[in-house]
Amino acid sequence: MEKRIIMLVGDWYYPKMVYHSLASEFNIEHIIVDRGESTRKLLRRRIKRLGLLHVIGQVLFRILVVSQLNRRSKGRFQEILDANGIRERDYEPEKTTKVNTINSEEGRNLLKRLNPDIVVIVTTRILSKKTLNTINARFINIHSGITPLYRGLHGAYWALINDDRENCGVTVHLVDEGIDTGNILYQDNITNEITPRDNFMTYTYLQLAKAIPLLKRSIRDIQSNSLKTKANTKKEINNRLYYHPTLWFYLYKRWIKGVK
Repeated sequence: MEKRIIMLVGDWYYPKMVYHSLASEFNIEHIIVDRGESTRKLLRRRIKRLGLLHVIGQVLFRILVVSQLNRRSKGRFQEILDANGIRERDYEPEKTTKVNTINSEEGRNLLKRLNPDIVVIVTTRILSKKTLNTINARFINIHSGITPLYRGLHGAYWALINDDRENCGVTVHLVDEGIDTGNILYQDNITNEITPRDNFMTYTYLQLAKAIPLLKRSIRDIQSNSLKTKANTKKEINNRLYYHPTLWFYLYKRWIKGVK
């Protein structure tokens, strides 16, 4: 019997690329769009964890660097997508529901009603233990980094900063209540795909291109009851979470190491 698949996604373009790739091979029955945290709440939480000066540096990085990289990299973005047959496809309105947060009674009741076997997660908030236990399903996530070494954001960039090209890649893993701590399904490296034209923003596209075949393989494994996982032990999981770099960190490392 074919497993029932839904997607739980953040409200932006990246998950639509994943949806386009999966929908060509699998029947995605429903898409739940989590509207996500407000910018104000996100910044408050970051300031509490990292400090005000650090967060100011991150905001300046996004304003002054990310915007420029996005503008200059449009051709490279499209080149990566075309080479891997990836397109951005809108969700069908009749099979899409938006919620303020999946970690709410509204969100959990929706999960119960849909009752899927597989939940593909793409760029959403951290799911609470209560939400994960709402249904008897496999929650699968694409992580832009090699776990457990590079948890958090932009793992490929941080691996290059750390001269750790061996762990510059992507992970598909099961989801638990931790941050990128779930059992590993598949991992792959993007080092050989990086060109002099690539940078902080294009690494994400290279990771997506590597992750989609791994995600499809994971879904097929679940459907055939042949899923195998590798556990992240507590000893392997360090306490470090990676975030966006500050403006001054990025510029310094770009000058010293040439990492864009």
